[in-house]
Formats: sequence, structure tokens, C-alpha cells
Amino acid sequence: MVVVLIVVLFGLLALGLPVAVALTALALTLDHFYSFFPLLPALGEMLWGGSTNFALIAVPLFILTGELLLGSGIAHDMYDAIDRWVRRVPGGLLHTNIASSALFSATSGSSVASAATIGTVAIPQMKAGGYHPPLFLGSIAAGGTLGILIPPSINMIIYGVLAEVSIGRLYLAGLIPGLLLAALFSLMVLVLCALRPGLGGNREIPTSWRERIAGLPALLPPLMLFILMVGSIYLGIATPTEAAGLGFLGAVILTAMRRRLTVALLMHAFERTMKTTCMVMLIVIAALLVNFVMVSIGLSGQIRDFVGSLALQPIVVMLILIATYLVLGCFMETLSLMIATTPIVVPIIVALGYDPLWFGVLFMVLIEAALITPPIGVNLFVVQSVRSEGPFRDVTIGSLPFLLMMLCLIGLLLAFPELASWLPAAVRG
Repeated sequence: MVVVLIVVLFGLLALGLPVAVALTALALTLDHFYSFFPLLPALGEMLWGGSTNFALIAVPLFILTGELLLGSGIAHDMYDAIDRWVRRVPGGLLHTNIASSALFSATSGSSVASAATIGTVAIPQMKAGGYHPPLFLGSIAAGGTLGILIPPSINMIIYGVLAEVSIGRLYLAGLIPGLLLAALFSLMVLVLCALRPGLGGNREIPTSWRERIAGLPALLPPLMLFILMVGSIYLGIATPTEAAGLGFLGAVILTAMRRRLTVALLMHAFERTMKTTCMVMLIVIAALLVNFVMVSIGLSGQIRDFVGSLALQPIVVMLILIATYLVLGCFMETLSLMIATTPIVVPIIVALGYDPLWFGVLFMVLIEAALITPPIGVNLFVVQSVRSEGPFRDVTIGSLPFLLMMLCLIGLLLAFPELASWLPAAVRG
């Protein structure tokens, strides 16, 4: 059954079929050959129950919030305000890219949206500042990945649904590692620019304290949205889905206050949100179908028992899984990778004695790495498309130092699991 699963899944993906089609075909194949009783009569109810999961309503709401922040100009003003504070640090705009990505991620929940938004604002300033293109572009691509780890995260919602883990606790678990990863990015930039000053550009723009303080109000809108959404979850006032609704309402109010709330802006945001949501939901429903069939035919239990019977230490199995995900991330789109493998991997993790909450955070870092790993790292293509000129290798080469920092964070999570588990336990206590 495992051989059939691997051959059918990766064979269909290699043919270029849509991921949702490949997953559905896999489920039907496993059902046809290995089910002791017909599962098709139960699929309708299962698919309806999966597609009406209340937690998934947060996905379009987070996407829509990010679209409004971009269209209203709030993201541009936020970038300029952060730049006034860090432009004199070795690395200049590189730190601005990372900090802006972290702050925007705390409102949009999407890595692609973060990379596209910050890239649109930052890239025009790259040439004027004399920055080294690879490292500059790499900071945007890597900074965008923070949207997966820093709450609220769309990917965490999907993982929580598939792995049956509390989304609110996942958000708590991802906060400290997300901020730590942003700090590691900036530390790496600081060291590189101190060793080779030319990497940090020649941009000398004096900024007075008056100008820095004057720019602080531009940081209030994204901070207010973050407090509104994530704070309401942590305080127990709202569920993640209700918090997403509050975030969208807040984005509408902020856009209206800036006199940017027009029918054209809303229609554009609705259209982009609908396209992204339909793609995500089709894949999620197909993954739920695969999960249902695997459990029904006993494949999930057999895989779990097989791994448990191996004479390997749990940490060895974990390292093998990490290495496997790093390789798969080079060839599979990240959302497809996460959804296709979560139903298979999570039972193994639980059988090894690991906390699926902790693994969810580690999993998000691995998905982040896949976003900037050539040849099909999505964020690499997003940044290159925004740049619209120059060789693609600039983006890929510039992302490698940031990939190294992600591996460092993975090592820290393995050595100190409390980085992910402490905050959820403290809040629960």
C-alpha cells in the first residue's frame, strides 16, 4: 500500500496534474484496491463536513485583510517608518525588509503576500541605495516566509485542521520561534555587512529623531490589527476564525479612514482572495479525502506500527524526516507538500513520542525553507516577478544565507523544544 501511495502520488504530480486532482485520484485508487467495504457512499458526508469546518473560514479573511493593507497604502507607510529607525545600522534597508516582513506577516498570515508586498515597496530603492542585488532580494524572499510562522498564519490553520491540533495553541507556539528567526536573519545581515560593507549599500540619508518619531504613527495600524486579532485569541475573547473576522473589519475601517475604500479596491481584493481561497480549499478537501481513506483501510496505523518497530532512536527518525522534507521542498510546491504529507507524518510523530504541537512549529520552518529553495521556491519567483529584470540566480544565491539561519532555528528547536512549548503551557497555566 505504501508503494502504491508513493508511486501514484508523485507520479501524478510529476505529470503536472493539479494537486487536488492528484490527491483525489490517490484516494480513489487506495479505496478501489484496498478497502474491505465501499467508501464512496460516505465520501459526500465526509467532504461536506470537511469543507464546512469553521476554522477554515479564517483563510479567506486573512487573505482579504492582507489585500486591503496593500491596496490602502498602509504597507508602504509602515515600510518607510521602519526604515527611518534602522537605516543607519550596517545593512540599512536589508533590516527594513526583514522587520517590515515580520510586521506585515503579523496581519496577513501569508508568506507570498508578504514577499510581494514588501518587494513592491523595497525593490525600487535597491538601485538608488547601491545594494548588492542577491542579498537584498534574498532578504525580501526570506522575510516573506515569516508569514507562515508568525501568527496569524494560514498554513498553521491548515495544519491544525489536518493534525487536529488547537490553532490558538499553534499561534502561541509559533510566536517566539518566529521572532527569533527574524532576529537571526538580521544578525546574519549585520555580520555580513560588517565583514563586507559593500553589501549594505552606500545609501546615506540622515534622519533626525524628529523624523523618526514622526513616522511612528504609521506603525500603529498593523500593530493595532495584530493586537486585535492575536490578542483576542490569547485572551480567550475570540476563536482564530472570529479573530480573522475582527481583523478584516479593522482593515476595512483603517482603509476607510485613509479615504481609500472604493468599490474598485474592494472588487480587486475580493477577486484575488477568491482565486487564492478556491485553490487552497480544493487541495484541503482532497487531502481530507486521502486522510479518510488511509484511516479506513488501516494504512495510517500500519505506517505508525512499522516506524515504531524500527530499531532507531526517535531523534534519528526525526532527522531523517527533516532531511526528507528539505529534499522534497526543492521539487514540490509548499502547500501541496504540507497537505499531502501531514496525514502520513503526524501519526509517526505521535508514535515516536513527540508533541504534534511542537512538530507543527518545526514543520512550519521546514515549509519556510521550501519557499526559498530552488528550483521551485515560490517566494523566489514572487520576488523575481516583482523585480521584472535581472537574472533569477540573484534571488536564489541571495536566499542561501537565510536558509542557513532556518537550519540553525531547526537545530535550536530540536535542542530546546521549550522555544515552542513554553508559551502555550504558560498561557494555559
